[in-house]
Amino acid sequence: MLLSFKKIVFSIIVLLMLLGIGFYHFVYADLNVDESKIGMVVDEFNGVKVYYNGAVNHVNGRNVAKDGYNLGLKYQCVEFIKRYYYERFNHKMPDSYGHAKDFFDDSIPDGALNPKRNLLQFHNGSPTKPQVDDIIVLGWSRYGHVAIISKVTDTDIEIVQQNPGPTASSRATFPLVYKDGLWKIDAFRVLGYLRKR
Repeated sequence: MLLSFKKIVFSIIVLLMLLGIGFYHFVYADLNVDESKIGMVVDEFNGVKVYYNGAVNHVNGRNVAKDGYNLGLKYQCVEFIKRYYYERFNHKMPDSYGHAKDFFDDSIPDGALNPKRNLLQFHNGSPTKPQVDDIIVLGWSRYGHVAIISKVTDTDIEIVQQNPGPTASSRATFPLVYKDGLWKIDAFRVLGYLRKR
């Protein structure tokens, strides 16, 4: 009977810990959101603005270009990269929908055309070095994340991103490693990068 009581107490403690982690993860982040800043410019790269979105799950309607092209949900990461390619290169993706991780198709060979995006696709660990203006695709979560590569050296890359979270920076740097003839962005779940032909 004492053993059964200890199991119940242990189960309750574990449950409370999981609830606490869940509270922190899903609620605490929202407490740091300054809703008055949603939609404000927080950065800019090559003349294309990066907007504050608050919590990563926040959506403020759909952004559509004047010609009707779907840019994405305001102010998600996908909206920024599609708007960036549209404004900078006048590039429209044949498939203008999908989550961030859907931008990378693992079945496409390295350096081949991704027909849904009409962009060349490179796997992380490619003989082709990442370049400024490439779209980096990360499989961080159920939906993934995308950003624009804003700087490249022989040892690291910098990205500019929209919707990294309420308190995260619009810029981040990841190590870049060249080994055995392959370039690898040494960061969590980098799937690869896309580039205009």
